[in-house]
Amino acid sequence: MADNSARQGSLTMQQNDTPTRGAVLSAAAGSAAVAASPPARAQQPRAKGPLVWLDMDQLALDDAYYQIVYAPNREQVTQRRIANSVRARAAIGAPERVAYGKTEIETLDIYRTKTANAPVNIFVHGGAWRANRAADYSCLAEPFVRAGAHFVIPDFTNVEETGGSLVPMVEQVRRAVAWVYNNADTFGGDPGRLYLTAHSSGSHLGGCVVTHDWRKEGLPVDILKGALLGSGMYDLRPVRLSKRSKYVKFTDEIEEALSAQRHIGKLNTPLILGYGTCETPEFQRQTRDFHAAVKAAGKPVELLVGEGYNHFEMLETLANPYGLLGRAVLAQMGLGER
Repeated sequence: MADNSARQGSLTMQQNDTPTRGAVLSAAAGSAAVAASPPARAQQPRAKGPLVWLDMDQLALDDAYYQIVYAPNREQVTQRRIANSVRARAAIGAPERVAYGKTEIETLDIYRTKTANAPVNIFVHGGAWRANRAADYSCLAEPFVRAGAHFVIPDFTNVEETGGSLVPMVEQVRRAVAWVYNNADTFGGDPGRLYLTAHSSGSHLGGCVVTHDWRKEGLPVDILKGALLGSGMYDLRPVRLSKRSKYVKFTDEIEEALSAQRHIGKLNTPLILGYGTCETPEFQRQTRDFHAAVKAAGKPVELLVGEGYNHFEMLETLANPYGLLGRAVLAQMGLGER
C-alpha cells in the first residue's frame, strides 16, 4: 500500500509532541509551495532558443520528457514502492512465475486471488522504456487480490537490450496479453473479464495494445473489457524530437505505427486516462489530447486528474483501493464503487 507520509509536512513540535497552530500552518504552506513550484531549472532565467515543439525550445522539450526535473522525489517514491512490494509479497504470497514466450525475459508474475473464475488485471510497468522489472511492482497486486481479482505483471525487454527499438517491447506485451486470454482458465481467471492497467512508458505500450487489431491473432477485437492508462505518451512525434531519441531509434514508420492516438479507429476498449497536475507539461498535454481524440471519435473514455500529484506519486494511488487510480480501476472491473 502507498505510504502517505510523503505528503505530510514536518512539524515543529512542543515538548509534549503536540504541534502548535503556527507550526501546522507553516507546514501546510510549505507543502503547498512545494506542490505548486515549477521545476528548479525553470526558476532560473535564461535566453530561450529556437522553438522545437509548440512553445518549447530544445531544453524545455527535453525537460518535459525527463521526469526528475519535475519530480525531484523520484528516488524516495521508488524506494517506497520497492519496500512496499517486499511487504506485499510477504502478505499475499510470492507470485507464480510463468513463461508467455520463447525468450528468457518473456515471463509473467501471477498473483492469484482465492475467488473462482475471477477477473484478471494485467499491469504494464514504466521506466522510460529502459528500466524496471515485474518484481518491483508487487505492491500494486495486493488491493486487487484482496478485492477478488488475479493480478498479472509481465516482464519484457527494454530498449537498452533491443538496440533502441520499441517494436520488440510492444510485441512482447501484446503476446503477454494474448497468453493471459488463452490461459486464464488455468489459474482460475475469467478470459471474458480481462483488463489492462499501465503507467508512464508502460502506458505507451498499453496504448499500442488497446489499438491493436486482435483479429490478426484470431482473438476477439474486444479482448480487453477495460483499460486504465496513466501518465503516458500516445503520440511519439514530440518524444522523437526530445533527447529520448538519443537512446530510442525513431523512424517515420515507428512514429506512425506506435502512436496510439493515430489508431483510435481500432480502439475497442473503454478507457480511463489519468495524469497528475505536478507532472511535466508534455505528459499532461499528451493525456488531455488523447482523451479529447478518443472522445471526439465517440468511444468511451474518462479523464482523471490527480491534483498535487507528480508522475511517480500518481502510481502510488493505484496501490491504494481508496486512491484515485486504485478506486477507478476496481470500479471499472466491477469490484468497487466510485
